[in-house]
Amino acid sequence: MNENDLNNLSDEELILEFQQTNNERAFNLIVKRFKNPLINYVYRFLGDYDSCVDVVQDTFVKVYRYKDRYTDVAKFSTWIYTIATNLAKTEYQRRKRLKTFSISGFGDEENNYEIKDNTFRPDKSVDSLYKEEQIQRALLKVKVVYREPVILRDIQGMSYEEIADILNIEVGTVKSRINRGRKRLQKLLKNVYKD
Repeated sequence: MNENDLNNLSDEELILEFQQTNNERAFNLIVKRFKNPLINYVYRFLGDYDSCVDVVQDTFVKVYRYKDRYTDVAKFSTWIYTIATNLAKTEYQRRKRLKTFSISGFGDEENNYEIKDNTFRPDKSVDSLYKEEQIQRALLKVKVVYREPVILRDIQGMSYEEIADILNIEVGTVKSRINRGRKRLQKLLKNVYKD
């Protein structure tokens, strides 16, 4: 299968191609499609870029090694986000046990996660970065049980049903947790967004 044909495949068709033929190009395209969204998601969850990169890399290793465990019962994105969520939770718990959890700023490689400002005014740029940092700090103060669904819904743009599948909970529980997480964030950010 040539590169153009692969690019036209859905995520589910790509993983099927990889399962059936071990086509490395299909796997590389999966990585290309999911790398940045997963980094964004895991970074928001952990707040540490180095740990985030490790978790995302481990996610792709698991996808590669256990590709045959995926079945088309669920969307591929649900499956890969479930893997990333479980690995992120494990890393979070490990760090919590070691009491080394820290909040870090964006690394040099994080340029695509900054809030873009097309006016190029330094004051607005600094303000945008400040707000982005405050949002990240606030997210890390929200309990994990509420943080996960808020990130998946409000940052990753997933549906309630997808989030329910990823977190293995009911849709009603997802909505409730998102509501509670948003309320907590609103309280934490009240001074940042008062205009």
